[in-house]
Amino acid sequence: MKKNCLVILALLLSIISGASVSAFAADVKLGAGDVVKISVFDHPDLTLETRVSEAGSISFPLIGEVLVGGVSSSQVEKKIATLLETGSFIHNAQVNLIVTLMQSQQVSVLGQINRPGRYPIDGRRSLTDILALAGGGNADAADTVTLLRTRDGKTTKEIIDLIEMVRSANMQTNQDLAGGDIIYVERAPRFYIYGEVQRPGTYRLERDMTVLQALSVGGGLNQRGTARGVRLKRRDEKGVLHEIVAKHDDLVGPDDVVYVQESLF
Repeated sequence: MKKNCLVILALLLSIISGASVSAFAADVKLGAGDVVKISVFDHPDLTLETRVSEAGSISFPLIGEVLVGGVSSSQVEKKIATLLETGSFIHNAQVNLIVTLMQSQQVSVLGQINRPGRYPIDGRRSLTDILALAGGGNADAADTVTLLRTRDGKTTKEIIDLIEMVRSANMQTNQDLAGGDIIYVERAPRFYIYGEVQRPGTYRLERDMTVLQALSVGGGLNQRGTARGVRLKRRDEKGVLHEIVAKHDDLVGPDDVVYVQESLF
């Protein structure tokens, strides 16, 4: 059986997630709770490390309150430099701003993940970047993830098939994330097998799994089992349970019960 797609993606993308995001720092918009370190070239006395207030502002030496909420790092640098120059404090001010702690722009990663939690958008981050940071899916993770996003007061839900994304090399669904986005990794679907098999129990349902493959996962038939006595028990959309005489190449669905009858001879 193939390995869990989320684990594979975590390994493949670990280099990306560990790379420096300084090249994208200018894209980050600051917000309440963020901690920034600001320095002015050739003026060490103006170096400041401070937290953005709930009102979205900071207090900077010589120029006082500066509104930085909703403004990118590069724009704040220009804004402070302009205020220092127009106030005749410094000529040709060169300001540098580094975000040392990002609190306002975070995404939540929940569900069957190795390290669930909140992760900062400290630069340009895609879905797979954040999954890699969170360690990928655990052994119970499904091959799909659910992405919840709120834009302009409207929340949308999108289910993303990671295996299909990798197989088709179509990265359009590997969207850039923003603060407040939620990634939910569901538990992989299961099937049940019991009766005259070696290892009855509950197992992970792999993609396009056939009845024969399900029997193999269950260790095959025991001495009393018969291949002609395999049944699939499945509920329809209304919850009604149906029993199907199964062929070896029939597909097993989520929550299906595979039952192997005892041979009469």
